[in-house]
Amino acid sequence: MNKLLHYLPLTLILFISNRLLSQHEVKGRLIDDQNEPISFANVILMNAEDSTTVVKGVVSEDDGRFSIKEVSDNTYLLKVSFLGYAEYLKQIEVAGDTNLGKIEMQASNANLGEVTVTARKPRIERKIDRISFNVENSVISSLNTYDILKRTPGVIVTQGQLLVKNRPATVYINDRKVYLSSAELEQLLSGLSGENVQSVEVITTPPAKYDAEGSGAILNIVMSKNPSIGYKGSLNASNTIAVVPKYSVGTSQYYKTNNVNAFASYNFNARNIYKNDESNVTYFETDGSENSTWLGDFERDTKNYAHSLNTILDFTLSEKSKLSLSANLLFTPKNDSDLNGRTNIYDPSDNLDFLFTTNSRVENESKNLLFNADYSTSLGENGATLSAQANYIRYDDDQDQDLNTTYFDGNDDEIRNNMIFTQGVQNTDIYTGQVDISANMGSLPIETGLKYSGITSNSALDFYNKSLATQVGDLSDAFDYDENIYAAYFSTAKDLGNWSLKAGLRGEYTDITGISDQNGLVNDQDYFQLFPTFYAMRSLGESNSISLEYNRRIERPRFQSLNPFQYFINENNVKEGNPSLVPGIANKVTLNYTYKSFLFFDLYWDRVDNSPSVLSFQDNQYNILRTLNDNLDYTQQFSLDITYANYVTNWYYLYGYVSAFYMENQLYARESAAETYKIDTLSTFLNIANYFYFGSDGTFSGNINTYFLPNILAGSYKYEDPQFGLDIGLRKTFMNKKISVAINAEDLFRTMNIPLQSQYLNQDNGFYAISETRRVTFSLRYNFGNFRLNDNSRAVNAEEENRLKERQVLD
Repeated sequence: MNKLLHYLPLTLILFISNRLLSQHEVKGRLIDDQNEPISFANVILMNAEDSTTVVKGVVSEDDGRFSIKEVSDNTYLLKVSFLGYAEYLKQIEVAGDTNLGKIEMQASNANLGEVTVTARKPRIERKIDRISFNVENSVISSLNTYDILKRTPGVIVTQGQLLVKNRPATVYINDRKVYLSSAELEQLLSGLSGENVQSVEVITTPPAKYDAEGSGAILNIVMSKNPSIGYKGSLNASNTIAVVPKYSVGTSQYYKTNNVNAFASYNFNARNIYKNDESNVTYFETDGSENSTWLGDFERDTKNYAHSLNTILDFTLSEKSKLSLSANLLFTPKNDSDLNGRTNIYDPSDNLDFLFTTNSRVENESKNLLFNADYSTSLGENGATLSAQANYIRYDDDQDQDLNTTYFDGNDDEIRNNMIFTQGVQNTDIYTGQVDISANMGSLPIETGLKYSGITSNSALDFYNKSLATQVGDLSDAFDYDENIYAAYFSTAKDLGNWSLKAGLRGEYTDITGISDQNGLVNDQDYFQLFPTFYAMRSLGESNSISLEYNRRIERPRFQSLNPFQYFINENNVKEGNPSLVPGIANKVTLNYTYKSFLFFDLYWDRVDNSPSVLSFQDNQYNILRTLNDNLDYTQQFSLDITYANYVTNWYYLYGYVSAFYMENQLYARESAAETYKIDTLSTFLNIANYFYFGSDGTFSGNINTYFLPNILAGSYKYEDPQFGLDIGLRKTFMNKKISVAINAEDLFRTMNIPLQSQYLNQDNGFYAISETRRVTFSLRYNFGNFRLNDNSRAVNAEEENRLKERQVLD
């Protein structure tokens, strides 16, 4: 049966390839009077007889090219329009494939008062299945890529996780998945300059082409391109003022000929990171009475040095074929933390019973090497394309921890001292391969493809009791993990009058084996799942439309969370992996109403059964707090979201997002009675982003962003206070836009850090993580060589057929 599953999609692809039917295509390329491409322009074919009926329309690509497919023999009126340019009209005859060549658009001289109308790409674009947040040449492009993600509309950051619509987001770079944990992802993206980011796509309903993994949205980082012939480069530096300083320096180099496009960037980040953690745990007797209360106060100082190198080589092999080779290398030779804390233990009468101090040294060294090869070609003259890509990722992580705990009685007299030492290592290899075909089957555009993903991870932990000078065998372990995923997908779309339909189906077969030296075979899973997606939209005149979306996805536990190892904050507070985690299955239904392409209403329900999560459980018998990777019984939410995104004036762009939601999590109470427990909340999330453009030359811009979140669930935790944030940024360019300076201030009122509490049955614990959210960053960038600002201001058409042509960095 498994072999049939492997060969069936390949047979389907070959069948479709042989049945590709010839379709008329109208294509061309839009340029300005400087021979520079014009992207994101509306290109429309209208009925020549009445000049009002729209037959088909597209948006021009990054290089100015456009392609209108499935055009019948007839006479049409071609209309091209874009803000800042005069409208272009031309009557054309279609009696076969038609190439219009270069179309030069003439700049418009229209003025509004004293402000010149200039072509400016919208900050936020709402598309069929995603929102595109365009950041190039904006004030926030001076930040690193991770900070840009945190400012992406609709994104919530809580406990180090990026959430979209209250679900953990999966991060892609140029449509290639990043296989990293939340902490590792932050490390990687913090070393990637935001000046190389073109846009961030928030894909709320991922098509069948994307991996089915992840119950939340996809955050796809689209990197910039270099369409101009010749060489150019840049130097960038930034300094961040917070509790402790941070700085970065880097350079980007571009070189392009007619057939080769080369890019390389290097960044060095040096960060001192300070964090203060306050914790509380109330332990109980078996009869429910209070036993003791533990109050902890810890300070963590981290020194982090990271080198990141990104390279891309694009080769134009022929008019139809392209090859892209890329690498993303991250080396973190130093990520060392010193943790010093004190924990006071009080009896039920609030008398100090005893206390202990903790001194911990954690030394971490890691590297992440990512290599990608991507080939794409056109199949004939009917618009069909084939692409194939392969990826290899190597991840190595070494971590040593030295922990010293000293106990004192209530009179501050030392009772005893305990010292432990751990050595951990993890080596992971990830291989992926994928083939995609985009074509037409009769009047239906189709996409289909195959993908293989393989993960091999070997990790080990040695645990030593330094006080006894012995290795603790039952706490030392080695874990070998193998995961293989075989996937195939098919999707199509159709316009029927006022209806637009899009549907897809993805099948994934998963084979997992996890073996622990201590426990033998601890994870053995073998399953096949189908993941349908469906989208239907009905136009209600020129200004209104409604749509219905459905998708089914899977939440697989990542290999980092399956390691059965322990990391000690102190002797009574430990973080653990869980090799027995199972995947969660997610379903989501969304009803959307759109008014004039700038006001959106989304009503949706989603539910994830067996959602992998991070949960805290307190052992009341032995006074131990465990933070465990575990499965929720389920999590679900009902939400109404309202989005507004539009230019209020020519110099002021406003984005507003409000979400009112009900959320509930149900979990198995491991340290309580053998029962499940439900936690719920009713809350809102508000995000208002204001973008300003000062002067007529567009060299001075700014933004003001605000966030407000009264409450949300994180596993079994709830917010104790509302979260509020205010960010302000300014950017100015000089010397014909070759030098740019920027200042960004985050969390001005220092109100983003919020205490969380988990309180149910015999569980009562919480923490208040106080990190450096209030920061001011100064950035400087110098551009040289054949540099033009509009090289990096071109839009990327997000239609799936064009997505195959983008450069790819990660998988």
